[in-house]
Amino acid sequence: MGRLAVRLVIGLLFALFGLVNYFTSTVENPVTGEQQRIALSPEQEIVIGQQGKQDVLTEYGGLYRAPSLQAYVDQVGQALVQRSVAAQTPYPFEFHVLDDPQTVNAFALPGGQIFITTGLLSRLDSEAQLAGVLGHEIGHVVGRHGAEHLARQQLGAALVNAIAISASDDQGGGRQAAILAQAVNQMMNLRYGRDDELESDRLGFDFMTDASYNPEGLVELMAILNAAQGGAGGRPPEFLSTHPNPENRIGRLEALIVEAYPNGIPESLVEGEQNYARQAQPQL
Repeated sequence: MGRLAVRLVIGLLFALFGLVNYFTSTVENPVTGEQQRIALSPEQEIVIGQQGKQDVLTEYGGLYRAPSLQAYVDQVGQALVQRSVAAQTPYPFEFHVLDDPQTVNAFALPGGQIFITTGLLSRLDSEAQLAGVLGHEIGHVVGRHGAEHLARQQLGAALVNAIAISASDDQGGGRQAAILAQAVNQMMNLRYGRDDELESDRLGFDFMTDASYNPEGLVELMAILNAAQGGAGGRPPEFLSTHPNPENRIGRLEALIVEAYPNGIPESLVEGEQNYARQAQPQL
């Protein structure tokens, strides 16, 4: 058997192993009931999130040096968790305020590590809007979207290796092919997909209302992010690079509200403008 044939066989085996591993790693999400292709256990997700926490702090300027604001954000986040089905998951949720006033962003790592920048907090004006942000990120954790992305990246890495082996030659063609394949793999996994966003919107809606927050806060959040797209230099908020198309989701959120409250939103649900002005705005 020639050298080319050997490379092709080995590359095929790499690709086959990656495909089999991906398509046979199927579990049911106990919260959503969805069948998901995930190779990690919840315990492994927790470890990944905790290990990644320091990298996030380094990139975004560390924790904001206002313990009262940290405590306030954590209080709102824990209320969403404890009063919803999220409390039944194994994830130890932690909420962190990042000292980055220039970046408008919030995101979650697998396992329950959730972050929000002071740049985004400064654009909010109610506790319900803050609950909307945090509830949406809790939805990504509970929905195990990060773990799904990691599984796809593992599949992509296996295919990249297969291409590198099969296309390798003395002129460096294999290296170029691998670089191209890696770039494609990264683009495919750059941000959450439409289905992930819609699921997190729905879960965030449920978490908010379970904790007695007005779900209009989530709609208002999307409007704030839309308005922020026309900010200085025309640069869109960083949030929109991983949480795309807020304007397309406003209609769906409004439909959820009508479905849940056909007679109108109860006055008992919390908007929390005064509380946010007292607890958060003086610290920003």
